[in-house]
Amino acid sequence: MPFFAILILIIAGSVGVDQLTKAIIRDNLAVGQGVPLIKNVIELVHVKNDGMAFGLLGDHRWIFITVSVIGISAIGVYLFRFSKDNRITKIGLALVIGGGVGNMIDRCLPPFLVTDMIQLTFMGDLFPWVFNVADTCVCVGVGLAILGIVLDIVKEARQAKAKKEANGDDGWDE
Repeated sequence: MPFFAILILIIAGSVGVDQLTKAIIRDNLAVGQGVPLIKNVIELVHVKNDGMAFGLLGDHRWIFITVSVIGISAIGVYLFRFSKDNRITKIGLALVIGGGVGNMIDRCLPPFLVTDMIQLTFMGDLFPWVFNVADTCVCVGVGLAILGIVLDIVKEARQAKAKKEANGDDGWDE
């Protein structure tokens, strides 16, 4: 299977899993209702979010939709047209796109609110926010993209050093 197809599957899978988990939560828990998944560690709780990540800047739906469309489009063009052949970075960018699309779907369809459901109860007040699969895809995707970029920088620096050493350049100017 070509890697391009794998990236499309990652995007579609991210959106699919996100929307499926949101539907399950909406169908089985009332807003505000929670169920421990692992007691004192993680809880599933049905929360509606009108803002961006962690409920920031609520009531600005059109701004989020516009920024999401522009961001997802830009990342998609970069991913499929300009990015280097770094699979880690590409997988990360595909996850970011999938997560962005997952949350954008919620903002575009009634009741125009993002469904969140994952709460890390073991974190207490250190991390009181509730999030969803799309948020997780975006965060993990950004982390992978950064890792891929750092690995590219290290690889290029090592190649440049090896080339200098092969040419007899020890780095000392005379």
